[in-house]
Amino acid sequence: MALDGILGLVKPEDVSEMMLRLVAAIAVLIFGILGSIIVSKLFKKLLHSFEIDAVLKEQGIKIPVEEFTSNILKYLLYFATIIWALNVLGMATTILQILLIVVLVIMIIFIILAFKDFIPNITAGFFIHSKGVIKEGDKVTIGAVSGTVVSIDTIETKIKTKEKDIVLVPNALILKTAVVKKKR
Repeated sequence: MALDGILGLVKPEDVSEMMLRLVAAIAVLIFGILGSIIVSKLFKKLLHSFEIDAVLKEQGIKIPVEEFTSNILKYLLYFATIIWALNVLGMATTILQILLIVVLVIMIIFIILAFKDFIPNITAGFFIHSKGVIKEGDKVTIGAVSGTVVSIDTIETKIKTKEKDIVLVPNALILKTAVVKKKR
């Protein structure tokens, strides 16, 4: 009789529903973690195809951007997977979901503000390198700056003027401004 009383508190339907939720949450965790690993590796390969680390290394910047950004993506996906699994179990609260959204929005705003000038300059730098728009030793006029191109980095181009001054021109500006190449 005592066993019936204990079992009377927990209905068999509730136990089977909880077991089903537990299995679903474990499946979400397994597939989420595997998916996160696969997506981060694909993202790293995509970044590697642009040879970002190699170009940065040529410029003297030894930051493993490919590895760093793919790891950030992987851990964000892990976090989202955990939230999803908790939600399947019925344990994720609205507050936790709001917290996730706030953290993601803050991170996105931070990244946008941190890289708003950096990304266009790097993109322009890759374009300048790949298309050979200008090369070291070219005599150019870019906007109000005239001189000889000393070096082209991923972020900026150094131009030596007639007065022997070094002017740093952001690469994004080179693509936005008329560039006059003079014959050598």
